[in-house]
Amino acid sequence: MANTTLTIGVVAGEKSGDILGSGLMNALTRRTTNLRFIGVGGDQMIKEGLEPLASIDDLSVNGFVEPLKRLPTLIRIIGRLYRCFKEADVVVGIDFNVFNLLLERLVKRRGVPTAHYVSPAVYAWRRSRIRKIGRSTDVVMALFPFEPPLYRDSDIRAEFVGHPLADEIDPNLDVGVRSARARVDLGLPADALVLGLLPGSRLSEVRFLGNVFVDAAALAVDRINPGGRYYPSAVVVIPCVSKKIRSLLREIVSSKTGIDVRLIEGASENVIAASDVVLTKAGTSTLEALLLGRPMVVSYRLGGFSYWIAKRLIRSEFVALPNILAGYGMVPELLQSDATPDRLANALVKEIERFKNDEDLRHAFRGIHRNLRCGASERAAEVVMSLVYKGK
Repeated sequence: MANTTLTIGVVAGEKSGDILGSGLMNALTRRTTNLRFIGVGGDQMIKEGLEPLASIDDLSVNGFVEPLKRLPTLIRIIGRLYRCFKEADVVVGIDFNVFNLLLERLVKRRGVPTAHYVSPAVYAWRRSRIRKIGRSTDVVMALFPFEPPLYRDSDIRAEFVGHPLADEIDPNLDVGVRSARARVDLGLPADALVLGLLPGSRLSEVRFLGNVFVDAAALAVDRINPGGRYYPSAVVVIPCVSKKIRSLLREIVSSKTGIDVRLIEGASENVIAASDVVLTKAGTSTLEALLLGRPMVVSYRLGGFSYWIAKRLIRSEFVALPNILAGYGMVPELLQSDATPDRLANALVKEIERFKNDEDLRHAFRGIHRNLRCGASERAAEVVMSLVYKGK
């Protein structure tokens, strides 16, 4: 097998999956150079050598209604991937559960080994989903240590690999030093009050949260720094992961006055690190804020019908990853009708002060970081290659 090129199918449907996928591909390439990657991913996966079979933008959908509207496109993509993956040595679906689990099930029936990277949130949804997962994948690679035990009573192989973000972010670097460096990189004043806003990486998320987040930030600036009493200036910073997101946010910000809002191209890490407090949508960015040691307020909004469905299906008490990992309300969550500018602003004011004065909270952040830092990409690569060798 040393001189044989291995074909690995990889599919990511959103930005967080692109990050995971690029790390996995890099780790696999370090093991052997005889690899060919085909599938769907973003810029980072393409840089690692992915031959794209469709655009990741065509997969980026949110909620319950939008996927129905995009169904013809999604069906065409899944058909193409199914045809192209028939000769793959292994197929890895990265998160994006409904689409990837269906695709994995189809190729698994053909005898192609499959891995699912990121355990579906079986802790939050119906446990009956575990049986369906088993029909789709040979192994689940879980990011969090509490997830593999959920599969214990099933025949599914589940491996805890850790979280790549915990590996990438140095827990020993002083938070103040990291913040100062990030501000230099972003061209932000060293002595300013900085609020980071992360309304999402999908257009649908930004449409629901953009206006609310910017209005909340404006109120929070006035309440944290009335009349410029404590800081000489205040800046609101928003990372933009695409031109479409930037265009939408520019339109939102153009209608606001009296607040300095800066749209930053690229990833969110520097924005979070530079911030005194972060207002973020529920998702990977909440974990990123924890790993970077920044206080946060977490929010989310869906369309009315999607929220009605989600409320009846979700079994978890929390939506923010820090709270799920801690098992209690470590950081504030304001969802749907509670996510008003006034309430979000009040929460930001309280959280920035609480974080400064609560050493136990900061210690809890560091403890979760240590537990997740265990070479995730390398572990995931080892699991993927075990499927390849098993089939040879």
